[in-house]
Amino acid sequence: MVSETISGAHTRWNIRYHIVWIVKYRKDLLYRFGVSERFCELIKEIGERYEWVIDTLATDGNHVHVFMGAPPRYAPAEVVKIMKSITAREIFREFPQVKEELWGGELWGDGYYVRTVGSEVTSEVIREYIKKQGTQTQHKSYEQLRLF
Repeated sequence: MVSETISGAHTRWNIRYHIVWIVKYRKDLLYRFGVSERFCELIKEIGERYEWVIDTLATDGNHVHVFMGAPPRYAPAEVVKIMKSITAREIFREFPQVKEELWGGELWGDGYYVRTVGSEVTSEVIREYIKKQGTQTQHKSYEQLRLF
């Protein structure tokens, strides 16, 4: 879990992010071809490589939620850039049929949402929200659950 303070060589930190981004054109591609499982493996591998702590991870088929911690040397924009670029490259390489479904050859939409954990939205609230992804109406509904 990410709720503890982590020590580095010269830094102690406890920074937690809830990050959300969409598949380009909001296409339901993550549930096809076994992509969802591979995506989750890739995020965990990226977390290990960059010394990030991946707490909770889920998808609704057309977007992803990641609850994680990263050392302060990584800005949230850099974290998202790394995750989106590596996962897109690997998914296109391993699942070429996914690339065929996208017109511009990009897997992810341009933007993202990021929120830090605080007193209003606790770690437990975010974990429960992410765990419910994909369980509401079997990924066909585009309604978003409201965090606050």
